[in-house]
Amino acid sequence: MLDEVERWLADRSWAAADRPLDQLLDRKRAAGTTVSVVLPALDEEATVGQIVEVIRRDLMDGPATPLVDELVVVDSGSTDRTAEVAAKAGARVVHRDAILPRIPALPGKGEVLWRSLLATTGDVVCFVDADLRDFSATFVSGIVGPLLTDPQVQFVKAMYDRPLGDAPGQGGRVTELVARPLLNLHWPQLAGFVQPLGGEYAVRRSLLERLPFPVGYGVELGLLVDALHTVGLDALAQVDVGVRLHRHQDGLALGRMAAAIYRTAQLRLSRAHLVRPELTQFERGPEGFVPRTYPVDTEERPPMAEIAEYAAGRRVA
Repeated sequence: MLDEVERWLADRSWAAADRPLDQLLDRKRAAGTTVSVVLPALDEEATVGQIVEVIRRDLMDGPATPLVDELVVVDSGSTDRTAEVAAKAGARVVHRDAILPRIPALPGKGEVLWRSLLATTGDVVCFVDADLRDFSATFVSGIVGPLLTDPQVQFVKAMYDRPLGDAPGQGGRVTELVARPLLNLHWPQLAGFVQPLGGEYAVRRSLLERLPFPVGYGVELGLLVDALHTVGLDALAQVDVGVRLHRHQDGLALGRMAAAIYRTAQLRLSRAHLVRPELTQFERGPEGFVPRTYPVDTEERPPMAEIAEYAAGRRVA
């Protein structure tokens, strides 16, 4: 590990308990910083309501000065009751296609996160996946905390244990098999991030609006790498929030995720085109293995600061 990374781990890795909620509310009140929480959601009726309820109860409705000013669920086309459950629990629900309708929406998580910048107003934007179980408000307060207390910090990722069933530490298979090797080999300054692909992170809007967004699964790696090049390692941080329980993808879905992440890394390494932006996988059918080919995400959205509708709604530096 680079000496720079060892120093960063000591200086920029914290636990959520290092910043009590009362301290964060005092700093937020003094600075006048506003915080938006965004939940990208696709068919998450089983979990999204509980997440919204916890954030409202612990970070919005109770304190005289709420930690969270805005809670938005961006629905990317759910066929279940995700939107209804989220709204009933107290979130503002916006459909992906209703945001920036001039540009037809593409499928993918990154597309939803990119569009959410137009649907929110907070100085700090905190992303939280909508499939988390046994959710704690610490997931939000922990990663927002450094942005309220340290003006040099601009991007904070959550770190946590990820069990796979009853096996501790076995979650995050794409992280260990794809993302971590890529980062260690090509961006060794980012080798200290425990969960580089985690979906829980908080970022200053002034940085987010300057970054391109891969539209699919590569969004977390893309944002992290581009943030490093834009603001430097000391502006990045991570906070331990405990244990993350969520719905795990099957092996085939993980393969598609891995391909998208590799493509995101490859683009940043060479800014070249993939020779064949497709991934063929095999599934056993009644008569043997059947090949199925899927496209690999190849689209990226430009920095939001370049979008006319965004610039018209706020002053963009």
